[in-house]
Amino acid sequence: MSPIALLNFVRNESGATAIEYGLIAALVSVASIFVLQGLGGSLSNIFGVVSSHLNDVASQSNGG
Repeated sequence: MSPIALLNFVRNESGATAIEYGLIAALVSVASIFVLQGLGGSLSNIFGVVSSHLNDVASQSNGG
């Protein structure tokens, strides 16, 4: 390997940048999973209430 090629290899930071972006993406993904798991229960309750109200309205409109 020539000295110029070795110097270019040492100066090349694109691999380090790609690793940093990969780590940031992994961190965002893990944080999103925890947040969505935390909200999952409350969202389920909200959709249950909405579904119940819609069922009540539908049964009233059908003469139920």
